Amino acid sequence: MTPPPVPAPRTVVEAFLPLRGDVVLAPVYDTANAVGLGDQPVRLTIRRLVAAGDVEQHGRGRAGTLRLTPTGRARIERDRLALRLAQAQDAGLAPWDGTWHLLAVSVEESARAVRDALRRDLTAAGAAAVSTGLYVSPHDLSAMLGATDRRHLVLATADHLQVRGTGDPLALAEQLWPAAPVDQAYDALAAVLARPPAPDPLVQQLRLADALERSLRDDPLLPHELRPRPWRPAHLRRRWYAAWTSLAERLGDGALYRGWLDA
Repeated sequence: MTPPPVPAPRTVVEAFLPLRGDVVLAPVYDTANAVGLGDQPVRLTIRRLVAAGDVEQHGRGRAGTLRLTPTGRARIERDRLALRLAQAQDAGLAPWDGTWHLLAVSVEESARAVRDALRRDLTAAGAAAVSTGLYVSPHDLSAMLGATDRRHLVLATADHLQVRGTGDPLALAEQLWPAAPVDQAYDALAAVLARPPAPDPLVQQLRLADALERSLRDDPLLPHELRPRPWRPAHLRRRWYAAWTSLAERLGDGALYRGWLDA
């Protein structure tokens, strides 16, 4: 059996950052080493996070500490919205109401960089382009966009949408967000869930977190009403929740992502 992929250094660092307060860097480095990462990539990641204004570092080396800034806290909170949406959908708590959300980018040509960045943000949030500058999603994406982004958008909703002759919701979802590549991305999560757990529960949590992040990265998280049944990604996520909850209960206050993920 091939070894599991090494988690990204950023995944390791962010896993230890509490919602409030500091984290000592010694366990960050030790756990990174345990999953196959050297100290240098962790140091570089911390420098990038500091330069981006996401964290503050006090002290140096393993004796140093990290703390989230308000900017970093807001960014991670937006990142966690996707997982919370997936949890709600998989628990049957977020049924689709049949509403399509339309987002039109309205940026003058002189601000091309702003326009291009906004288009990338919309795509990353799971919206699909249906025409030049016009995007659609079955979700209200406003919580995932900053106030600056919203000033450059024209927002509307519709209960019927037809794109290139397709109006059936299931067919439209398959046209705009094909199911096959999304399902394939969850092979990473299936592989980790199929392996015997790592002896160190922190290492196992990191492997689970990294596999879920890889799987969710390009998942638009369409409502289950817009996906074929059964939907393998939802089944795998439910298995992930069970494994994660068990580890979090064993670790207690020492669990990763304290305050960010529901146990």
